[in-house]
Amino acid sequence: MITTVCLNSASKKFRDQCEVTEISDLREDERNVVWADVSDPTGEDFAELAEEFGFHPLSIEDCRGEHQRPKVEEYEGYYFVVLYEAQLAGKDDRLELRELNIFLGANYLVTVHSRPIRAVETAKRLWHEWTDRAEHGAGLLAYLLIDAVVDDYLPLLDIISERMDDLEDQIFGDFKPQALEEIFRVKKQLLYLRRSVTPLRDVFNTLLRREQPIFQRETYVYFQDVFDHLIRVADTIDTLRDMLGSTMDAFLSVQGNRMNMIMKRLTSIATILMSVTLVAGIYGMNFQLMPELHWRYGYVFALSSMVVIGVALYFYLKRADWL
Repeated sequence: MITTVCLNSASKKFRDQCEVTEISDLREDERNVVWADVSDPTGEDFAELAEEFGFHPLSIEDCRGEHQRPKVEEYEGYYFVVLYEAQLAGKDDRLELRELNIFLGANYLVTVHSRPIRAVETAKRLWHEWTDRAEHGAGLLAYLLIDAVVDDYLPLLDIISERMDDLEDQIFGDFKPQALEEIFRVKKQLLYLRRSVTPLRDVFNTLLRREQPIFQRETYVYFQDVFDHLIRVADTIDTLRDMLGSTMDAFLSVQGNRMNMIMKRLTSIATILMSVTLVAGIYGMNFQLMPELHWRYGYVFALSSMVVIGVALYFYLKRADWL
């Protein structure tokens, strides 16, 4: 489904629900900014886009195929941008990356996505509020959209940071072996986020080079602002990945220390039992000339020896912090 909105930068008035067949006529007036949002596109929708905007077949082909790498491609008169919106979904907070394809021209913006994108609704709302800057054209609209996508990464990273704090509590407080599974889960989420964010720096480097004069010079200040936010997001991801590596090392260290303590205790118990067994083994030998065998208090002596040796070893090992 294609939803079209047009803003006249001179009158600063919106025209909602424009017909798709009117797009080419609206674009002829340089004062108009046209936004065509295509959700859950069909083959007919792609054909209409190619006809009304004259997009290159290669960009249409990339738009059809999902799971594209975040990128920007330059075509005559427009840019084709691929980026991903991230969010946590489900009870298990599963990370979802939703692809958003953008065709960005001098006075138009086309967004194509197969799943709902929160940033689209945010950009629509802000676009109606920022009509006093309508002279910046489609560049301002692109800024509102991409900035909404990038800014949504920060709350998500805050949630991941809080999870890492909980993991540290599980490791250094009541040690839980299940924490290892959560560590690998968070590590995978950060890896996916890094793959989605890092290539965007090349996207904005291309946009800021101004190789295509389709925006006003003043508009690039907005793209620089998004680029700064993107650098902050990328640095935060790298910081969290380093912290997660330290958390993993701490988990393995604590687990190793706990294993060492268990082995020390088992060794101490085995030492006590071995010493007691030594006395029992001596008096269990079948020799007739052992002096204590026919002694009236031999049995009591043997038991007393076992108790004294066991208690003495227990307090010795306890003092040496082996128990």
